[in-house]
Amino acid sequence: MRLRNSTCILLAVVAGLATAGWTSADNAKTGKPSATNDDGKIPITTKSEDARKEFLQGRDLADRLLVQDSVAHFDKAIQLDPEFASAELARANSSATAKEFFDHQKKAMSLAENVSEGERLIIFASDAGANGDVAKQREYLEKLVAAYPNDERAQFNLANFYFGQQEYDAAIERYKKTTAIAPAFSGAYNVLGYCYRQKADYADAETAFKKYVDLIPNDPNPYDSYAELLMKMGRFDESVVQYRKALSIDPHFAASRFGMAADEMYLGHPDEAQAELQEMARLARNDGELRTAFFGMAVVAVDSGKPDKAMQAMEKEFAVAEKKNDAASMAADLQAKGNILVETRKYDEAKLQFDRSLQLIQSSDLSQDVKDNATLLHQFNLAVIAIEKKDYEAAKTLASEFRQGASAGKNPLQMKQAHELAGRIALGEKDNEGAIAELQQASLQDPRNLYRLSVAYAAKGDTAKSQEFLAKAAGFNSLPQLNYAFIRITVQKLAANKKSS
Repeated sequence: MRLRNSTCILLAVVAGLATAGWTSADNAKTGKPSATNDDGKIPITTKSEDARKEFLQGRDLADRLLVQDSVAHFDKAIQLDPEFASAELARANSSATAKEFFDHQKKAMSLAENVSEGERLIIFASDAGANGDVAKQREYLEKLVAAYPNDERAQFNLANFYFGQQEYDAAIERYKKTTAIAPAFSGAYNVLGYCYRQKADYADAETAFKKYVDLIPNDPNPYDSYAELLMKMGRFDESVVQYRKALSIDPHFAASRFGMAADEMYLGHPDEAQAELQEMARLARNDGELRTAFFGMAVVAVDSGKPDKAMQAMEKEFAVAEKKNDAASMAADLQAKGNILVETRKYDEAKLQFDRSLQLIQSSDLSQDVKDNATLLHQFNLAVIAIEKKDYEAAKTLASEFRQGASAGKNPLQMKQAHELAGRIALGEKDNEGAIAELQQASLQDPRNLYRLSVAYAAKGDTAKSQEFLAKAAGFNSLPQLNYAFIRITVQKLAANKKSS
């Protein structure tokens, strides 16, 4: 597991900070501390030494991706000091649902006036990220590093931001600075491994993950992360062994059951995959784990060519969020249902789901920024439907509106989506050069864009490039995700046929 992403279920295209933390000073801080400590670390503002101890215990667990275990400590810290802004933000980032995240994030923002400058910048950065304001998020985190260059957590937060923006070289540089400052900071080696993995540098990824194992050999996540690398490399049986090792340490480490389900799916064992996810649901300790299990079931069903069963699993996921009136989570579930319906060419039904998703967000108490991002995402979805219906004039109008919104928001990931739309339109209109130019600027962490590039290069007559991208799409081997499930069987059959011809 890479990072606990508290905001992964938001409709904003960009997630907020996946993790946040502070390095404590040697002496307890009470009231409002000075801007820096003697050691150059970000202070922790609390009026209670006991609250501070609980916070540090929770932070250590969260650092090691034992997120559920951290929650009780953060809750206790907040109970002991109701004005503990850093604990509120840590509790937000350990939340199992979007509703919990926003409640604690909002509280942290209300307390940010009376904390150290470093804490304030982290809180503001998290809020900007949760609301899709990537430019502000970057600004706050770069200010944080400038003010606290010798604080490993300042470096780590900026590295996480770069990772989220797919700026892997910049992220690697910051993770290395993190480990230079704090060689025992295990979490940095974890995400460093994922950076290398995203760049297909599997040798360096394996080195980073093995260092991660060495640092905390009695924790489950290092084995889980190494298992995910083995999965990516197509070494599914070896990956299962590592996942089982993680579960032998902590049988409740849900991420490893999710990963094993993917391995079983790729090994051609969908029933075994569903069984792992059923066990994950049975053992779920919170709504987040339960919803993730249902989502995994939907992915396996799509991958197996059973969209009706996938929709049933999404209904169960939606029902979990509905009990808590979790608007952001419900809206995300409706987005997933709409995407499944698009793939099955039920465009009118898909539009109803997308419309309903937008209405949920617009009628919620979420911020205007989240609502604006939801509106922009709705334009993207309508453009996709128009492309699928081959109504390219309507698609161009919608794509242009989406690009303008993404450009105005200075959101790099939304701009990648704008390039995706342009590339798909060009591909549909047989403009292969234009499709390649646009799709190369889209997210290449979406396997469907890899496949689209393969199609464009094939139409252009560049067989070598076509096969290169087809192989990348066929061997994407991610944790369960719909985008890969939509195309996996098709691209793997095509890739196998290319090899035999």
